[in-house]
Amino acid sequence: MTASDPRITALDTYDIRFPTSRELDGSDAMNPDPDYSAAYLVLRTDAQDGLEGHGFTFTIGRGNDVQVAAINTLRAQVVGRSVTELCADPGSISRDLIGDSQLRWLGPEKGVMHMAIGAVVNAVWDLAAKREGKPLWQLLADAEPEWLADQIDYRYIEDALTREEAVAILRRGRAGRAAREQVLLARGYPAYTTSPGWLGYSDEKLTRLAREAVADGYTQIKLKVGADLDDDIRRLRAARAAVGPDVRIAIDANQRWNVDEAVAWTTALAEFDPYWIEEPTSPDDILGHAAIRTRVAPIRVATGEHVQNRIVFKQLLQAGSLDVLQLDSARVGGVNENLAILLLAAKFGVPVCPHAGGVGLCELVQHLSMFDYLAVSGSLENRMIEFVDHLHEHFTDPVVMRDGHYAAPTAPGFSAQMKSESMARFTYPDGEFWAADLAATADAAEGREAVA
Repeated sequence: MTASDPRITALDTYDIRFPTSRELDGSDAMNPDPDYSAAYLVLRTDAQDGLEGHGFTFTIGRGNDVQVAAINTLRAQVVGRSVTELCADPGSISRDLIGDSQLRWLGPEKGVMHMAIGAVVNAVWDLAAKREGKPLWQLLADAEPEWLADQIDYRYIEDALTREEAVAILRRGRAGRAAREQVLLARGYPAYTTSPGWLGYSDEKLTRLAREAVADGYTQIKLKVGADLDDDIRRLRAARAAVGPDVRIAIDANQRWNVDEAVAWTTALAEFDPYWIEEPTSPDDILGHAAIRTRVAPIRVATGEHVQNRIVFKQLLQAGSLDVLQLDSARVGGVNENLAILLLAAKFGVPVCPHAGGVGLCELVQHLSMFDYLAVSGSLENRMIEFVDHLHEHFTDPVVMRDGHYAAPTAPGFSAQMKSESMARFTYPDGEFWAADLAATADAAEGREAVA
């Protein structure tokens, strides 16, 4: 081993949890008490530049128990690898981890293990972009079409997208790229915000935050629905009165309904002109989504944050099941699989509006959308990234919003790195916040027992 051949020397994991449930931030019809959390990892190296790769996957609390354990099982297959080789071909680690026969038995390519692999793959891309001195969106947009196409696993999707088609889409995407990059750097990428619409918020808070969103330049907000129809009608009426007729309101059921129920409930809310209904039923129900889409038109159907891999996205597109594709930066197998999903969406002409409701997801997914604009779809029409105004202060390169737009990141990497002081404070259960909180809970329990 030499200085010119640095290696991955450690894969360190961290269970990071934030107590968002106490203000009902993130609450919806299926997840009433989420504590936004990150199963977080750092790839350490012996490179003289001292650079590290940071990655994570998102949970809403106790899911970190299993997610961190899953990432830990990958350590032996990552530590010792050549940094130079990994960064030259991040697809190599994706292929090796996904191709591990014993891990595939747990999936294949879905669930906890697939998300763990995605966190490692994303950390490799973070390291690669840092070594190139570029933000990830620029690294991807600058890459040769053939190299990018080779980062994709075409198994199970060649009936919808071949390598040759991927190369052709990427070559076409280069036309006009310089002008689009000027627009991106000057204006940013359009966003919509879910911050007013959490299900646990009062009508007063919803109304205040909706008005603030419009004042801040957002042209679309999103409300959670699905727990109680009368409540949803009242909340949609308040939101529409707050933002007026020209601002889009999307609604999100978070997989709450059966097919017929989804149609009936969405139809009952149609008077408020919802732009899309998101996750109206199970993310695995491809034909159910297609039926809902037909029956609630012209209200659009959006889904994707819980879609587990490129194969399900392929089928959703082939079946005409969605109007808006909502990829997630931490749900599938990392950047490589999201490249496939972006190219599938481009081939089928479906706009991508990524999910970003969770700690760090805004930071990551902005890079994928900006790459899509510059080098794949070449379009901003009906495309926007979700934004939630929570927990960005814990990142070394947090998102920057200007007039309802994501400003293009300029720091090298994938914007995935958390501040060391935030990690120390919110690591579960021994971080400063949680140690004090758990001690206070124990003391209160002892006090109740003494009184009893």
